[in-house]
Amino acid sequence: MKYADHVFRSADDRLDLYARIYDADGPPLLLMHGLTRNSADFEALAGHLAGKYKLIVPDQRGRGRSDYDPDPQNYTPAVYVADMFALIDGLGLARMGLVGTSMGGLMAMMMAAMQPERFESLILNDIGPAVEAAGLARIQSYVGTLAPFDSWQQAADHCRSVHGEFFTDYGAQDWLAFARHVCKEQSDGTICFAYDPGISDGLSGSEQTVVPPDLWAIWDQLSALPTLVIRGALSDILSPATVAEMRQRHPTDFRAVDIGGRGHTPMLDEPEALTAIDRFYAELEN
Repeated sequence: MKYADHVFRSADDRLDLYARIYDADGPPLLLMHGLTRNSADFEALAGHLAGKYKLIVPDQRGRGRSDYDPDPQNYTPAVYVADMFALIDGLGLARMGLVGTSMGGLMAMMMAAMQPERFESLILNDIGPAVEAAGLARIQSYVGTLAPFDSWQQAADHCRSVHGEFFTDYGAQDWLAFARHVCKEQSDGTICFAYDPGISDGLSGSEQTVVPPDLWAIWDQLSALPTLVIRGALSDILSPATVAEMRQRHPTDFRAVDIGGRGHTPMLDEPEALTAIDRFYAELEN
C-alpha cells in the first residue's frame, strides 16, 4: 500500500522527524510503535486499514528515518508525546483515534489524558497501566549497543534468539521479514538495528524511573474513551490481572482479546487481532 513521506520538526525544534501518511477520506488514526521499533511495524495493519482511514505512522525520534537526538536524555515518553502533538497539530488534525504498541501505548494513554477532547478511540497493543518487572528486565537486557551483523540471515537469527519464544509459529522467512522491519543496511553492507543505541539510556533505571508514573491515575481519566486491549497470550509485560483491573475500572466501552502464540508484542497482522480491530471500529461507527 502506497504512502507519502512526511517530515516534520520535533516539538523542541531541534530534529527532523519522519512519518508515513496513508491518505484517505476516512477518520484519522495515529499509530505509534514500541521502544526499539519504527513505522514499518504497522505495514500489515496499514495495508488492512488503508483506504478506510487516514493513517499517520511516525518514527519516534531516534528510530527509523527520524533524526537521532544528540542528547539521549530526551528519549523519554514525555518528549515523544510532545513530538506527536507537534505532528498532529502540523497536520491540522482536530480529532482522531490512537493505536499504540508497547511504548506507543503508554504514549497514547498520556496523550488521551492530556487532551481528551481530541481522541475518540484507543487501541493498546500489549501494554497497560502496570508493566511486569520480569518483562521490563528482559527488554533492558537486550536494548543498546550491538555489533553490526554481517548478513540479513545473521540479523534474523539474532531476532529469533531474542524473540523466538513469543512467536511460536514463525519460520525462517518470517524471521527474515522481522529483521527487515527492525534493522537497516549500512553503507558498508553490514546490518544494524534501525534505532539509536542511546535509547538504552532511558532504560538504565528502576521500573519506577523507566515507566511513566501514576499510570493507573491516567487510566482512570480515560473511562469514557472506547478502548480495545490486544494482549499476547504469552506476554511477560501485560498480565491477565492487569487487563482484569483495567476492565473493572473502565466497565463501559472496554474490549480485550488475547492472541495465541504471541508474547510481547503481537504484530497486529494476526487474524484474531485484525478481526478484533475491525469489530471495534465497526461498533464505533454504529
